[in-house]
Amino acid sequence: MGMTIGEKIIARAAKVDEVKPGDIHTIEVDRLMSNDGTTHLTIDMYHNQLKNPRIADKDKLVFIIDHNIPAENPKTAEAHKKMRNFAKEHDITFYEGKGICHQIMVEDFVCPGEFIMGADSHTCTYGALGAFGTGIGCTDFLYAMVTGQSWVLVPETIRFNLTGKLREGVYPRDLILSIIGMVGASGCNYKIMEFAGEGAHNLSINDRLVLCNLAVEAGAKTGIVEPDDKVVEYVESRGRKAEHLFVSDPDAKFEKVYDINLDEIEPVVARPHLIDDVVPVKEVEASEVKIDEAFLGSCNNGRIDELRVAANILKGKKVNEHVRFLITPASNAVYIQALQEGLIDIFMEAGAMVMNSNCSVCWGSCQGVIGKDEVLISTGTRNFKGRAGDPDSYVYLGSAATVTASAIAGKIVENK
Repeated sequence: MGMTIGEKIIARAAKVDEVKPGDIHTIEVDRLMSNDGTTHLTIDMYHNQLKNPRIADKDKLVFIIDHNIPAENPKTAEAHKKMRNFAKEHDITFYEGKGICHQIMVEDFVCPGEFIMGADSHTCTYGALGAFGTGIGCTDFLYAMVTGQSWVLVPETIRFNLTGKLREGVYPRDLILSIIGMVGASGCNYKIMEFAGEGAHNLSINDRLVLCNLAVEAGAKTGIVEPDDKVVEYVESRGRKAEHLFVSDPDAKFEKVYDINLDEIEPVVARPHLIDDVVPVKEVEASEVKIDEAFLGSCNNGRIDELRVAANILKGKKVNEHVRFLITPASNAVYIQALQEGLIDIFMEAGAMVMNSNCSVCWGSCQGVIGKDEVLISTGTRNFKGRAGDPDSYVYLGSAATVTASAIAGKIVENK
């Protein structure tokens, strides 16, 4: 029987010829990533709960401080110190203040065909490069760190056949939110979301990162875009090898198949407090929803593509006097490129606040926290109650274009 992309990656990691949904396999993990959200807990377990603590392969480990950076209180500072010291003691690759963990992993580490586990739910981002990235808790991370192995229950695969191209003014963010609105927040629970077809190959690497990053918001184990020459070019341009470009076999079995014409996608937003409550922007615009804050950034939408979109809209205009507009590049590399292209000048002249590269408003605990009854329009990853501050605040999710146009208008509008 033929296998899907995800099944082939699992088979490679398990060192077997074939896997099928429902099988349980022990796998060799290609790489492990942990950020400051839970690494301190993993370190405590390492020291206090293991009889013979050891690290299987330090070269597979990457520690990244990105969620609360710089530290906003003594408790966070202590967690960072613990992480810093442990990484130094064990010679673990360590990043601090260099950007969001998933952006750094894509820039510096991920290769197609790899099985990567990260102590963060949006590790599924790595599927944009044809890898199997999936989030785990700190207990599973500890086990993988000391053994080099983990286990996986092979998921079913749901295939999304994409055709056509996104129209001008429509973005991959609109596409993935539309898909989540269609299948529901639990529509792909513990499934692999496979994106393939002509439409998928028309998407840039950045576009694919946007798709795979939010796969977990449909409940998916991971999201994977069928790799092609664009993946090879991206990976090799960064000094890495693209050795395992897996594609699904013609006779591979899918649980479901969705056919989606990209030409039909329109600008959308997800309304509070559910990511699958997705409607056209024009519908919300008609309701005159005033905003207090706008956010452009996150592991989903903080790359140079989105910053260029925002700068093009903002140039020569001003942020509404009643709106706080926070912009956070996804990594220092993105920040530097934005500086070189003059984008930061445009943001500052328009009245936006440009932050250091970190999770920022999306994480909702260190920058741009919103108060009771305040409304945020965001390119972040989630919009459940209290995600960005007070439980009685409201978070709408949209594209960089929708967020920027709304920051100028002072209310949620479609960019026209």
